[in-house]
Amino acid sequence: MRFLSMVKSAENQGPAPQALQDAMAKLVADSLKDGTLVQTGGLGASSSGVRVRSAGGKLTVIDGPYTEAKEVVGGYAVLELKSRQEAIEVAVAFMRLHSEHWPGWEGECEIRPLVFLAP
Repeated sequence: MRFLSMVKSAENQGPAPQALQDAMAKLVADSLKDGTLVQTGGLGASSSGVRVRSAGGKLTVIDGPYTEAKEVVGGYAVLELKSRQEAIEVAVAFMRLHSEHWPGWEGECEIRPLVFLAP
């Protein structure tokens, strides 16, 4: 079963400490090796993004940054796991790394099942 993991946080928390980067590199390498991680990536700053919104029959293009957003999606992972419970365990382990190596960081990891994934 595939899941999408999205990491959300305030955009102005600064760069991740080296210890977190090292721990994340190990987690990614181990997860790719054991097959639980299909793909992962970080997203650029919201200032480089654009939103296309549909409302009232009209399309509106909105350039970033998005000052109304308290949190933005900063990264994602596509996971291949056996169950929802396993997805929760993976998210807790991922967030634990942040708590251990970047104590002041605040954010969340949202996990949702993928119901369709094109090749």
